[in-house]
Amino acid sequence: MDRLIYTAMTGAKASENRQAVLANNLANVSTNGFRAELSTYRSVPVRGDGATTRVMALETTSGFSDRPGAPQRTGRAMDAMTTGNAWFGVQATDGTEAYTRNGSFEVASDGTLKTNTGLTVLNDSGSPITVPTGAEVTLGSDGTLTAKVGKQPPSSIGRLKLATPTADDPLKRGTDGLFRTTSGDPMTNDATARLQLGVIEGSNVNAIETMVGMIQAARQFDTQTRLMTTAEANDRSAAQLLSVQG
Repeated sequence: MDRLIYTAMTGAKASENRQAVLANNLANVSTNGFRAELSTYRSVPVRGDGATTRVMALETTSGFSDRPGAPQRTGRAMDAMTTGNAWFGVQATDGTEAYTRNGSFEVASDGTLKTNTGLTVLNDSGSPITVPTGAEVTLGSDGTLTAKVGKQPPSSIGRLKLATPTADDPLKRGTDGLFRTTSGDPMTNDATARLQLGVIEGSNVNAIETMVGMIQAARQFDTQTRLMTTAEANDRSAAQLLSVQG
């Protein structure tokens, strides 16, 4: 059978995967701090006897768009957006240290500081932050948390972990949607990182661009399926010719 059916199949699979990635991005267009996932493929010639006229689509290392999301002013005291490329340190559900750009925080019933999605927020030493009962919490531009209970003077209860990835150990997205270093080691705290207060970072997904990409992926999938149909028809015609000659 002509190699066309196999190469068309890899192209259809690549289009299907790209469609799934784009659909997930579009579903998170309103998710705070979301980073658009990228899907990347390359063409690899099929080696064999004769001319290399066929290519297969193979997935390459995919990443995410590091373009900052649009700032959304809320005026809420416990909302913050990092400046530059700093990330908030949080504890994932599996207990590992992970990173997010979602800077909307709240105090849980047990006094633990969490994100609005329920993740435990870590301090600059990598430990959970506990807020005293009944305390009024204030967040500083350097990530310092100050608690004031009643008429007592305010006191510092810790500093948010703000970490900046390096080119030697970049971040990668996990299956839980959080980010971790490629090496798996926790990042060190960045003492120079600063926050914009009363602002949260929105998703960096461009809805129009993503929808156009979905249309293109659907058309590419249709083209690949037509190629498979053509390959099947060619194979059937060749079999009929051989049977006549026989």
